[in-house]
Amino acid sequence: MEILPLFVKYTKTLISSGRFWIISTSFLCLSFLLSCSEKENESFPPPNILILMADDVSFPHMGAYGTSWVNTPTFDRIAQEGLLFMNAYTPNAKCAPSRANFLTGRNSWQLEEAANHWNNFPEKFKTFMEALSEQGYFTGHTRKGWSPGNPGQINGQPRLLTGKAYNSKTLEPPTTQISSTDYAENFRDFLNERTSGQPFCFWYGSIEPHRAYEFGSSLRFGRKTAEIDQVPGFWPDVDSVRIDLLDYAYELEYFDAQAGKMLDMLEELGELDNTLIIITADNGMPFPRAKGQSYEYSNHLPLAIMWKNGIKNPGRKIEDFISFIDMAPTVLEASQITESTHGMQIIEGKSFIDIFQTDKDGLINPKRDHVLIGKERHDVGRPNDVGYPMRGMVKGNYLLVKNYETDRWPAGNPETGYLNTDGGATKSVILNLRRRGENQHYWDLNFGKRMEVELYDISKDKDCLKNLAHNPEYRAVKESMIQQMEAALRRQEDPRMLGRGHIFDEYPYVNPNDVGFYEKWLKGETPNAGWVNESDFEKEPVVD
Repeated sequence: MEILPLFVKYTKTLISSGRFWIISTSFLCLSFLLSCSEKENESFPPPNILILMADDVSFPHMGAYGTSWVNTPTFDRIAQEGLLFMNAYTPNAKCAPSRANFLTGRNSWQLEEAANHWNNFPEKFKTFMEALSEQGYFTGHTRKGWSPGNPGQINGQPRLLTGKAYNSKTLEPPTTQISSTDYAENFRDFLNERTSGQPFCFWYGSIEPHRAYEFGSSLRFGRKTAEIDQVPGFWPDVDSVRIDLLDYAYELEYFDAQAGKMLDMLEELGELDNTLIIITADNGMPFPRAKGQSYEYSNHLPLAIMWKNGIKNPGRKIEDFISFIDMAPTVLEASQITESTHGMQIIEGKSFIDIFQTDKDGLINPKRDHVLIGKERHDVGRPNDVGYPMRGMVKGNYLLVKNYETDRWPAGNPETGYLNTDGGATKSVILNLRRRGENQHYWDLNFGKRMEVELYDISKDKDCLKNLAHNPEYRAVKESMIQQMEAALRRQEDPRMLGRGHIFDEYPYVNPNDVGFYEKWLKGETPNAGWVNESDFEKEPVVD
């Protein structure tokens, strides 16, 4: 309803009736109403987008979540001046498929080859950064964008799934294993190259705290093993493991510090307020039973989002379940790019802009009460380079996991180095204990074969140590979750549900050094496996 015409009509009535004494009050009311109307109609240009993507971090390893042995002032600031998400998950806890989920808004089982690690990226699936570029955004990244794999070409030109690379600036890193890429200065180069006033989308792809680490480097910087308040129950609580955790924390803090420099740059330019900032990680920490697996430390990730011009009542904690597939539609809606213009294949994820626009905390949208997870082939090391297929669901207090090929080794074959677990101190400790015949249960939890169905009450058992799947008291929970999960997967046309799951093992593994890894091992060759230690290889196959 138009305010001004109503006011004019009302004022004429007052004048004709001789009620001049309230005309001044009417003008004050009009001023107030017009002010409110302007505020309601206030709009901002499409926001800049800044993605701050750490490499391998588990929930809750950020200061804002109360982890005392990790100091992350940038993450904490973004959470305080924006939103802190308590239930953010990646569908697939490995670099390439997780990043594909984030960029496309589709689950990995909906992405054909992109379900796998070290794969070809199908031409039919556009990323939101490609869509933003087509709609006038200036796009780019530093260091690790979508990776590892082959992004392919379109019309003879290499695809820029996360925009142009900016990697020319380097520095002297504080440890031998931290990248020499000067992430922040490369962001400055990116900002200097864009046209003034042009909206941008930049992806800061740190390679920290991905392994390898300089063992004990954290101790050189004054850290103490006593700082670790609790070691997860699936690892032995020994000094080597605690040092490994501190080295991980130090690299995570380095990622956070570089992100802080980027926020400072935006503040200096006066562009921080209208920049949508997403800080998270691609998958869980690079430790046994975490990255590459299907538990809480695998898929549950830290997430904070800040957008001063677009988020009401900052400082809220959000309990809604958010999946990485929800990121693409959220970014596109914030950028005012519609389905008719972005040209992406049907997106499975759902925008959560509604969470930005409310002033509530806790659970905002009751429909966001679960997420789906799953994986196919990550790294090689099994006969014929096959994967370890699973699907799962997190709902309420429960994590359900269904393993489809239980005769296979979940972390890869022992004789080929358990290749789906990165080499490091914690892995070595567990393997050495087993070789000495001590504490076999740690090896069982981290590397042993698994039951077809697993069910955990993560409200009481975040380490996922007590499988409730065969407890009669939880039968109804298990069956209900399986039914809901598999119905959703069939609707999403998951080949695994349609009897065609074998196709994921048939897609090529595109790292030429590792193709046929198991068969090379059988011939007595020593294939390149830079992400594990030589001591990880068992001398003979292990009989389960």
